[in-house]
Amino acid sequence: MAHHAHPLVISAYRVGIAAVVLLPLALWRCREEIAILSKGEWRALILSGIFLAIHFAFWISSLFYTSVASSVVIADTIPIWTAFLAPIITHDKVSRKACLGIGVAFMGGIVISLGDFSVGKTALWGDSLALIGAWAATLYFLCGRIARRRVSLLTYASLCYSVAAVCLWGVILFKKLPVAGFSLPTWGAFLGMGLIPQILGHSSYNWALRYVNPSAVSVALLGEPVGSSILAFLLWKEKITLLTLAGGILILLGIFIVAHHSGRK
Repeated sequence: MAHHAHPLVISAYRVGIAAVVLLPLALWRCREEIAILSKGEWRALILSGIFLAIHFAFWISSLFYTSVASSVVIADTIPIWTAFLAPIITHDKVSRKACLGIGVAFMGGIVISLGDFSVGKTALWGDSLALIGAWAATLYFLCGRIARRRVSLLTYASLCYSVAAVCLWGVILFKKLPVAGFSLPTWGAFLGMGLIPQILGHSSYNWALRYVNPSAVSVALLGEPVGSSILAFLLWKEKITLLTLAGGILILLGIFIVAHHSGRK
């Protein structure tokens, strides 16, 4: 009989499927690079994978306790934390105009979510989980920036996702959570998350980390509500409200400002 998947199981299948696809390819094409990775590069890779696992575990869990709007807006703080920590951890300078762009994009995320926030003790717990997930994602991006300066995308993505999968599946086995018996649509969702948002989406971010300030990479996350609204309109004819339109314009303007001024003093 089908049942709902636990947030940890959802997270584990997402990164696990990505790892199963990418790791054999990396072992085939990048064996020599993997063999000569330094201790510092391994440290950055492993920490990145651990933080990715924490991000998914806490952020996906938050969706079970608070509204999507509240969770997404808290996740939208990732560029703010990244801009604050990047000069300290990765020594990437963030210009004032880039900070302005981050603020504009963040306000756009809030505008899109107006009227759909949750309140109450359960929502507060969910918001706390989302905040921990945002902090973990920030450290994931910063560790990725360090690793990607010298490590190829395929090597980095395959090993990072594999570390995240090992962490999540280890917790699942320890807690003895159910990992089977789901409906066919649920299995399809697992596969879709692993192949599209993870391999294509996150790998695109990780590709950019080699060339772009991590603050600029993380602010691109704020474009997700815009893309999801467009897809919802095209696929399910969901109405695009004035708030969504206004918020989307602010987000795109903010992303443009950050992209234009990233790396400039």
